[in-house]
Amino acid sequence: MRTPVLDTFRPFLWFGARIYWRIQLEGIQHIPANGPLIIAPNHVTYADPVLVCLPIHLPVHFMAWDALFKVPGLSWLIRRLRAFPVQLETADPRSTREAVRLLQSGHTVMIFPEAGRSPDGRLQRFRPGAFRLASSLQVPVLPVTILGGHDSWPPGRVLPRPGRLSIVYHPVILPPKEPDARVAARVLGRQVQDAIASRLPAAHQPEADA
Repeated sequence: MRTPVLDTFRPFLWFGARIYWRIQLEGIQHIPANGPLIIAPNHVTYADPVLVCLPIHLPVHFMAWDALFKVPGLSWLIRRLRAFPVQLETADPRSTREAVRLLQSGHTVMIFPEAGRSPDGRLQRFRPGAFRLASSLQVPVLPVTILGGHDSWPPGRVLPRPGRLSIVYHPVILPPKEPDARVAARVLGRQVQDAIASRLPAAHQPEADA
């Protein structure tokens, strides 16, 4: 089962991204042909889920801030892009159960480890939820680095400005064979963070204690 809305508009989105953002994709050979899979990008713009999915022809489900589902029109659209709500301010067992269900069924789920968008383009502290899921279910993680998004569409700006975007798909990372799920999640989270940060400029590197 595919994503009809994205499949229909993919050529137009790709053309628009090439013209407006001169988008470049790197490492698409690292995208697995099937799931289960967790995609873990850094988060800099509202457009991140769609942009990351441009070269991915698997049906991708993704967690989205629950407040977005209260916006008329937008709620309709993101549901058809296979989004499901998650509360950012507190633990949300419903979204976790949905992610587990999808992954156990062999699907692909996109989870932004930073939860919300970065306010300054710097890689923010990762939350452990995605890596606990990956470790407990032994699901591989695809780290993705988005470059240039913050400069084009920082928080507070209504519409993006033209710019240059690059999206880097890193080799998948398998969860470590560690009996303690919390330890495995910490190790996996650090590996994914290091992969994403490896392509970020110095100004957008995470804080030393992140």
